[in-house]
Amino acid sequence: SLFNRRYMEETLERELRRAHRNNLPLSIITIDVDNFKRFNDDQGHDAGDALLAELGRLLRSQVRVEDVPCRVGGEEFAIVLPGAAAKDAVRRAEDLREAAHRLRIVHRGAPLGPVTISLGVAAFPEHAAAGEALLHAADVALYRAKREGRDRVVVSESLPPAPPESAPPQ
Repeated sequence: SLFNRRYMEETLERELRRAHRNNLPLSIITIDVDNFKRFNDDQGHDAGDALLAELGRLLRSQVRVEDVPCRVGGEEFAIVLPGAAAKDAVRRAEDLREAAHRLRIVHRGAPLGPVTISLGVAAFPEHAAAGEALLHAADVALYRAKREGRDRVVVSESLPPAPPESAPPQ
């Protein structure tokens, strides 16, 4: 019941144009399930699907009406947060991380192990001005969270180099 990557990319561009026009913040949170491949291998693909479905329900329950929660890849998710500054997005990401800890997933009568997620946060205008660059900044922060031990929120440090095809919003 989440939006897909294509919808997220279109929405991000539209909301960035609106944020730029109205001088408003916008943030994005990228999320990855920690050790999902190992979980899938150990518990089975049905259990992995159950975990992803439960995490999707969790994301839907934790967002505001104007937020856009998306599944952007296998075990990767993103949330576009119109009107949210970086500090607000970090607080929301921490709330999500803690809520994932509280998930109790039962599959075929057996409880599945604990769930942890890593999250990356980037915000307009401080981390990027274009959608692709903002998503890249959040992904870089997410990968840093993974490298630093997983189960954490990391905010983008600075403006990353923009991909060649990106342009500022109009």
